[in-house]
Amino acid sequence: LVREGPALNLYDATPKGKDSKKTVSTSGLFVDRVPKEEWVQIFNEVWRRFRDYFYVPNMHGYDWEGLRRQYATLLEDVAHRSDLNYVMGEMVAELNVGHAYISGGDFEIPPRPPVALFGGRLELDKASGRYKIEKIFRGQNEENLYRSPLTEIGIDVKVGDFVLAIDGEDLKAPENPYRLLRNKADRPVEFTVNARPDLEGSRKITFRPIASEVDLLYLDFVETARERVDRLTNGRVGYIHLPNMGAEGIREFIKWFYGQVKKEGFVIDVRNNGGGNVSQMVLERFRRTVLGTEFSRYSDFTGTYPYTVFNGPLSCILDENSASDGDIFPWMFKTSKLGPLIGKRSWGGVVGITDHGPLIDGGSCNVPEFGHADAAGQWAVEGHGVDPDIVVDNDPQSVIEGRDKQLERA
Repeated sequence: LVREGPALNLYDATPKGKDSKKTVSTSGLFVDRVPKEEWVQIFNEVWRRFRDYFYVPNMHGYDWEGLRRQYATLLEDVAHRSDLNYVMGEMVAELNVGHAYISGGDFEIPPRPPVALFGGRLELDKASGRYKIEKIFRGQNEENLYRSPLTEIGIDVKVGDFVLAIDGEDLKAPENPYRLLRNKADRPVEFTVNARPDLEGSRKITFRPIASEVDLLYLDFVETARERVDRLTNGRVGYIHLPNMGAEGIREFIKWFYGQVKKEGFVIDVRNNGGGNVSQMVLERFRRTVLGTEFSRYSDFTGTYPYTVFNGPLSCILDENSASDGDIFPWMFKTSKLGPLIGKRSWGGVVGITDHGPLIDGGSCNVPEFGHADAAGQWAVEGHGVDPDIVVDNDPQSVIEGRDKQLERA
C-alpha cells in the first residue's frame, strides 16, 4: 500500500508489481476516535523514541523504564491534549538535557485577531486626552522584511503628531488605540493626524500596516548597537549581530560582514542567538588570515589573498540566551583564540536534534541525538555553557539608562 499524492494505491510485491496498481478508495471512510486511547499510544511512542534515539544508550544514568512506569500512572488524570504534553515534558526533563522538545498535538488554539500595526509607538498626552506619536521605527523599506509603514513614500506624518482618529473613529482616552486596529492587518488603515490635539487643520493619511513589529524592533536594536560602536571607535570598528545560526543569521551575516571587512576591528554579537547550524560557515570567514596582498599602479586599494579576509582584532559578546549553535559559535571562537568572549555564560545546550516525523495526531517530539565533545574527545558545553573571558552584566539600572555595558566593554 503506497501513498502517492492524495491517493492510496495497492501494488503486488513482485518484480512486475508496478503494472498491478489498484487504487484504494477512501470515500465514505470514517473513524471513531477516542482521544484517551491515542494519548496512551502517543505517550508510549515518545518514550520509545527517546529509548531508541537518545544520543547515549545509558540515558544519562537514569532508569528509563522506571520513569515510564512512574509517569504512565498520570495518564488516567490527563483530560486534555495539553495535559499530555505537560506529562511527557516532565518525563523527558528527567534526563537533564537540552533540546528535549514536546509540542503540538490535536487541540485547537483560537486564532488571534490580526492587529494592524504602524511601526511606531503612541503615548498619551494627559492634558488633552489625545494620543501622539512618540516613536517611528526607521525601518529599511528596500527590504519588505523591515518595512516601516509610516516611513514609506507619501506618508505625511512625524514624531510628535497627534493621532485623532483611526478609520474615522474618534480616538481619545481612555480608549485603547489598538482596539481600533483589530482585524485590520490585511488592508489599508487611515489615521487622522495633526500637529496639535484638535481637528482644525488636521489631515488624513493612509498606510499599509504590518501584522508584527518584531523585525522592526530587532532592526532598531541592531542599528542602535552599530551606531554606538561607530561612535565609540570613531568609525574604526565594525559590528555584526547574528540573531540565530539559521536562515536569518546567515542573511544578516552576508548583509553586514562584507561591507565592513576593511574595518580595523570587529565586534561579533551572538546575544539572544537562537541556534541553528551555520556557525561553521560564519567562523570560517573570521578564521581566515591574510596570506598575501595585491596592488595596482592606478588603484588606491590594496587587495588581499584570500580575496575576502578580515585582518584585525575581534571580540565576541554572548549572554544567557546564546543557545545551541549560538553556544557552539562562542565555544569555537574561544577554541580558535580569535579574541575575548565578553558578557555572561551561555545557555549550555548543544546536543543536536532531528525530527522522526509527526505523532499520530500531528504533535511533535524532538530527541537529542548528536552530542558534542572538544578536539580531545572531552565532554563540553552541554549542561554548563560557555564561560566568557570577561564577565560583564547588563544590570537593570544600566539598561533603563539606555546603556549596553557588554557592548561598551567589547
